[in-house]
Amino acid sequence: MKKLFLVLALLLVAKTAYAQEQYAELLMSDIKTQKIAVMTEAMALDEGQSEPFWQIYRDYDYELSIIVDRRISLIKDYAASFSTMTEDKAADLAKESFKIENDRRKLREKYYKKFAKELNPLVGARWLMVERTINNLMDLQISAEMPLIQKGWEAPAPAEGEGR
Repeated sequence: MKKLFLVLALLLVAKTAYAQEQYAELLMSDIKTQKIAVMTEAMALDEGQSEPFWQIYRDYDYELSIIVDRRISLIKDYAASFSTMTEDKAADLAKESFKIENDRRKLREKYYKKFAKELNPLVGARWLMVERTINNLMDLQISAEMPLIQKGWEAPAPAEGEGR
């Protein structure tokens, strides 16, 4: 599981060149495979629960991948803007980060309800606990790899001839 988080961190700091994008897709595939293995073991589903659970989970994973793509894009935008960060850019990045967090929370809530309805609330709650634990661990690993905006950082001075 530790490998899962290290691989995700490496994925999220990758640059956007074509070859690196292909590599990032392979890493993401590996992460999904490992996450499914963890989920399978943690859920301990019986025969009657397995098929409906994985049908719902595939739908969830598809919707989550859209949010993950937005987050990767946000991290790339942050990395590209890091050395020239402005107050406006920092505010825009923060706003998008809040939107992504909120969308991920709403998605978990939506799918908890589906798991609870189609299977039962215990399975839904167990899925939610496992999913949140995995996401929290990945978030922690990503956060540990992200450089903070420098304290006392100032925007670059305007070029000669430009006003402030």
